[in-house]
Amino acid sequence: LLDCTAGPLRLTGLCLLLAHWPSSQPRCYSGEYFLSVLLFQHSGKTCAPAEFACLNGQCVPGRWRCDGEPECPDGSDEAEETCSKQTCPPEKFDCGGSTNKCVSLSWRCDGEKDCENGADEEDCASACPSGEFMCGNRKCLATVYVCDGDDDCGDGSDELKCASPLTCGPNHLRCNTSECVPLMWSCDGDPDCSDSSDEGPERCGGDGVPYLTNRRTNCTAGEFRCANGECVRLTWKCDGDPDCKDKSDESDCPLLTCRPDEFQCSDGSCIHGTKQCNKVHDCPDHSDESGCVNGMNECMINNGGCSHVCMDRPIGFECQCPTGYQLLDKKTCGDIDECENPDACSQICINYKGDFKCECHEGYEMDPVTKTCKAEGKSPYLLFTNRHEIRRIDLVKRDYSQVVSTQKNAVALDLDVANNRVFWCDRFHRKIYSAFINEASDPSQQVPLLDSLLQTPVGLALDWLQHNLYWADSGDKSISVASVDATKRRVLIDTDLSEPRAIALDPHHGFMYWSDWGTRAKIEKAGMNGVDRQVLVADNIEWPNGITLDVANRRLYWVDSKLHLIASVDLNGAHRRTHVSSAEKLGHPYALAVFEDRIYWTDRDRSAVFMANRLTGQDIHALAENLNDPHDIVVFHQLRQPQGPDSCNLGSVANGGCEYLCLKAPQITEHSPKYTCACPDGQDLGPDMRGCVPAGRENFLLGENLTVAVLGVVIPIVVFGLVCTGVYLVWRNWQRNSTKSMNFDNPVYRKTTGEGEEDEIHIGRTDNMGHHAHHHPYPGNYLRVSCPACGRVQQVCGLDRRKRGCEVKGIFYAGVLSYHDLVRC
Repeated sequence: LLDCTAGPLRLTGLCLLLAHWPSSQPRCYSGEYFLSVLLFQHSGKTCAPAEFACLNGQCVPGRWRCDGEPECPDGSDEAEETCSKQTCPPEKFDCGGSTNKCVSLSWRCDGEKDCENGADEEDCASACPSGEFMCGNRKCLATVYVCDGDDDCGDGSDELKCASPLTCGPNHLRCNTSECVPLMWSCDGDPDCSDSSDEGPERCGGDGVPYLTNRRTNCTAGEFRCANGECVRLTWKCDGDPDCKDKSDESDCPLLTCRPDEFQCSDGSCIHGTKQCNKVHDCPDHSDESGCVNGMNECMINNGGCSHVCMDRPIGFECQCPTGYQLLDKKTCGDIDECENPDACSQICINYKGDFKCECHEGYEMDPVTKTCKAEGKSPYLLFTNRHEIRRIDLVKRDYSQVVSTQKNAVALDLDVANNRVFWCDRFHRKIYSAFINEASDPSQQVPLLDSLLQTPVGLALDWLQHNLYWADSGDKSISVASVDATKRRVLIDTDLSEPRAIALDPHHGFMYWSDWGTRAKIEKAGMNGVDRQVLVADNIEWPNGITLDVANRRLYWVDSKLHLIASVDLNGAHRRTHVSSAEKLGHPYALAVFEDRIYWTDRDRSAVFMANRLTGQDIHALAENLNDPHDIVVFHQLRQPQGPDSCNLGSVANGGCEYLCLKAPQITEHSPKYTCACPDGQDLGPDMRGCVPAGRENFLLGENLTVAVLGVVIPIVVFGLVCTGVYLVWRNWQRNSTKSMNFDNPVYRKTTGEGEEDEIHIGRTDNMGHHAHHHPYPGNYLRVSCPACGRVQQVCGLDRRKRGCEVKGIFYAGVLSYHDLVRC
């Protein structure tokens, strides 16, 4: 505010009387904000019906009113007199009190306080549903897990007051751990008891060595044989990370020692002693600069050159910026776009100068307490495989129950949320099954979909829009697809695959993703019809077991069992981020799922299911423990499979007019096809690209026709060429025999005896020119010749000495001139 007379306010030449200025507002602002206030307050602008009018006249979206964050510069959108007038609609819960906030009715009694005053969690019934057991920690548990020898509650209360040891039926075997398994599973080479007693030597004979998944008689040249018989990669021997169950790959490893003139880093590596405390991080772990003292505070001199904040460090200094700004050139701060950070908000980020606003996608609502997006509708729950069964955990009520039982080795699963259906792979039986979730506990309702040509199915994913099922098979190293009723199937990819594992789909955009933990570990991406294959992640990746898609935020997450981490990239492979990295917290993570702001994963080493905050990687805790080799995990909620059009049935023609499979095509550009047809293995698409014909049939017919056509053209040409060659040879022989020579000093002329050829002069060399002392050899391809008949000089290029002649305008010349007569053409 510059040079205004007493009373008015002045901004760049514009003065405003103090009487016109709101008494509640300070009189000094930055120019940009001050001008906006003037414009809004005195322009007479009217806000739209969907907007809220701030007291200063500014308009903000109406959904921001009473959301807990002030967007009006004067805070009027969150004022008590504004929010106290709010009335909650029927589908919302009224928090009441002074806050008068509205939250989703489905959040009522979900175990999390969504109202600031906790009203949504008051007066909640604590009893478990009928037929369930309440643990001491108030967790609800299916009665089938009570007194089964496992601590399923987590506090041991489900195994208390068990009158007698568990007895098994006549067709079951009792393990040494008291659990029961079908008798037919005994001595089948695959341990089903948690202690492997069903495969023990006292029952089955043998050496009694515990069964291990990757135990083999002989390891390959590129593998190390553990003391317990396991085979792991040879490069993992003595890498500081135990990979054998008995940790024998890290035993008898040589200790790294440094020379007396070297410094040993904390990771064991060595650097020269002069590099310690030299203000340069020479050790990979920076331990060479730890504990070093500079003795100088650079921030005391001109603030270190920093535009805002200078922080002195034991080594050097660091320039920092206030909130909402970032360093532009290591010293100067500038305004930042907070939304460039993909995790700045749960879902949608709207940037403002010096600030930003978070919003949620349709179907989600902002939690007024945690400021994260929570799903509306029914409570989400987890489904995960536990070797012989598939279990369920309600993520709100924490109900714990069994969905599928009596499986031999269930390793992969996926869901059809709209139809309440579950699909799973049994690796032992080499089959893919399906059942409705409410009927899946009945073995008679478990339908085998695919039971042939499967070797080792390890990954499974459903296209819920086009109704196709995709799976990865590490046995025949392929990615395949089948219709959801399994009547049609085809191999999509069977090249350059080493150890395919997990698979995930994005049916809205037509892409599939899969992991490969083979020798060259990677995560790949291709169209759901098998085209446009590309590598998404190939660096800093060792054993990518599980992958999953965060559909709302357009990111792919994976677990790496070797590197003990959970990481993610966007769906183009960029903006990589590590969420959790810890050998202690991640023993052998196998599969994962993402929903809302949580990551869920299974850990085979720790035999448990865990969850953590996906934004921070913190708040890690177990959801289920004491499991029996858990593998795959998925989240059941309608927002996990957003509805959309079935590209294969948009028009009146069913199945896109395809005779066999109709597959979603990748939406690379706006002109990309919606789908393409596919045929069974051994057949190709016909001319109309919809019907199927035997593989190679069209190519064979085309080749047959081409052969006939080629022969009909080539043979006459060859015959004609031979005739012409013969005629030419006869003529050349006649020409040479009819030529007489006359030797001159220089050059030598030859004149033919034919009549009527006075103008046809041949200038050439004789074979006995060596006696001409003044003759000079001339370079090939250059010749200057004269035509006596036409009285002019001709220059000819490209003369071949062996031919002894060249043709110019129908007159033949040949000959040899002295070197000084030659002219370059």
